[in-house]
Amino acid sequence: MLNFLKFLFLLVFITSDLQVIKAQNASELLKKMDQLISAPKDKQADVKMILTSKDGSQKIREATLLQKGAYKKLYRYTKPADKAGIATLSLPGGIMWLSMPSFNKPIKVSLLSNSQAFNGTDFSSEDMSGIPYGDKYIAQLADSDLKNTYLLELIPNGSKTNYSKIMAYVDKVNYYPVKMIYFNKSNRADKIALYQYVKKGGYWFAQEVIMTDLKNQHSTSIILSNVKFDQGLKDEAFSVENLKKQ
Repeated sequence: MLNFLKFLFLLVFITSDLQVIKAQNASELLKKMDQLISAPKDKQADVKMILTSKDGSQKIREATLLQKGAYKKLYRYTKPADKAGIATLSLPGGIMWLSMPSFNKPIKVSLLSNSQAFNGTDFSSEDMSGIPYGDKYIAQLADSDLKNTYLLELIPNGSKTNYSKIMAYVDKVNYYPVKMIYFNKSNRADKIALYQYVKKGGYWFAQEVIMTDLKNQHSTSIILSNVKFDQGLKDEAFSVENLKKQ
């Protein structure tokens, strides 16, 4: 009987220890993914957005992107004519500003707006903010028999988010995301994002991201071209005052 109790104690100890190691590994993997995404000092690129409806019809938009570090990002639409001049600015602290030609001044995007479509795309303002996942989620390694990717379950850490969890498939060699499944507050799979990462110079970046709304069977593809890194972008480029400038 004594030996059996010792065995049970040892089993519980080993299981608890493995759970701690597993949690530490998941946290480290998420950290590596965030570091890869935000590795460049700054980034600028031309952006093409292709919105595809269930019937296959498409709308195409174009924009320019400026980004500095992990928390400063500026999108400015250039085409089509009815979208030209619309600009969004993401700043540290999860703050986002929107400027439209019809507005007299930029407006601050509310938490409610963060859950809504980003300018009619399948991305929400939260998706487009660029905030590192580690700032908002706790990672757990999920059981998986996948050979080339880790499967991380991202659970909100108490920060404000519109998702109940995200299942992230992370490349085992380079630690970039391959696929993410977003679950809504009802814990149903709501959207799926597919990533195509390429390397330029010393940096990996998402050359294309396809976000699909599972309910509406509508998707948005974001494609980057003419990507440049570490151009020495100034903080002034990411000011609210600069947002309305064309």
